[in-house]
Amino acid sequence: MTETWAKWIAATALGLSVATAAVNAAAPAPEAVMTHYSDIAEAMFGDAHAAALDLQKAVDALIAKPSPETLAAARKAWIDARPWYQQSEGFRFGNSVVDAWEGRVNSWPLDEGLIDYVATESYGEESDENPFYVANAIGNPKLKIGNDEIDLTSITSESIKALQEAGGNEANVAIGYHAIEFLLWGQDLNGTKAGAGNRPYTDYDTANCTNGNCERRAAYLKAVTGLLVADLAEMANDWKAGGAARTELSAKPARDGLGVILTGLGSLSYGELAGERMRLGLILHDPEEEQDCFSDNTHNSHYFDQAGMWAIYTGTYTRRDGSTLDGPGLQDLASEEAPAEAKVLDTRMQDTLAKMQTMKDRADSGKEAYDQMIAAGNTEGNAVVQAAIDGLIAQTHAIEALVTAMKLSIKVEGSDSLDNPSAVNAQ
Repeated sequence: MTETWAKWIAATALGLSVATAAVNAAAPAPEAVMTHYSDIAEAMFGDAHAAALDLQKAVDALIAKPSPETLAAARKAWIDARPWYQQSEGFRFGNSVVDAWEGRVNSWPLDEGLIDYVATESYGEESDENPFYVANAIGNPKLKIGNDEIDLTSITSESIKALQEAGGNEANVAIGYHAIEFLLWGQDLNGTKAGAGNRPYTDYDTANCTNGNCERRAAYLKAVTGLLVADLAEMANDWKAGGAARTELSAKPARDGLGVILTGLGSLSYGELAGERMRLGLILHDPEEEQDCFSDNTHNSHYFDQAGMWAIYTGTYTRRDGSTLDGPGLQDLASEEAPAEAKVLDTRMQDTLAKMQTMKDRADSGKEAYDQMIAAGNTEGNAVVQAAIDGLIAQTHAIEALVTAMKLSIKVEGSDSLDNPSAVNAQ
């Protein structure tokens, strides 16, 4: 763990006690809670953008002088950037501006053969569901999509945007964090054995090129990273005064806004994180179903989703520069309006964070990566992941109870892996 993140986690632990103590203060007005919620969104997306700028610098250094050191630095910058975005995911599902935009930065899983070369002996050479399964945009200057031809003679941000969800298939992910991840690590061919992707730095070395198309690969990496920076800047601006997301939210009655907060927290907790990102992979014991599958960074992404939800709920967020943004949170209002239900939710969220911490510590210690934890036959690892899933489910039920007690209305996203697991097993 880097010193930066050690300090962040220490500050977050302090924030838990500070936020819990805050419930004894006078309850804020719903309008104040919503304003501060928007302030936290602006800060979180701003931090994600700043971290992406550091990633961009590292990518530029790799392209300028490919070496084991510059590749390692670019990978580290990607890993360091992820937590700042992951903490913002609690703003999904309730805010339409965020929902319409999110697929541009964090879509997964992806059929990586759309972007670059793959090991066909394990990946395959075709897919009945996706005609662009091995299209290899880096290796092919022109791609045919339906009746349209995409000209990739010059790889730019605009040309690769045209590849996103090519042919209407969501697995055709051409942009965002995970496209960059694949270009930095390459495929993880280890299955549920130890090890992440191992793309050589010479894939970017035009003088000693491996696997062909090194100049085009560098152009793609540069373009996709620049696009991520621009997309994150757009969302940070959308939460500033007069921005689209803040304006849309402020137009709602304040108590409807409280429902927006809890919709985001409930849906991320249940259908998205507990279901699609965790339980599905555990049911299938499939490393391809882990979110950061090329880098083996999934444990961090899951942990910081939960940390971000706690920050949004409490109104206390530790920023990238180490400062604390603290103000009226939903926790304060809930503790006044529904003290019993709020207390249960506090307990459930902190319990889930602790279970996520156990999972994170297991991976950070080098004992085993997340894809090994979900492997068939790994009873101990499976139990660690299942405990975090159970915590997320319990916290969702506590959110629903709070919604009822506060006389609000939300709809939580579901997941077959939780609601109808037999359908998943039948696939």
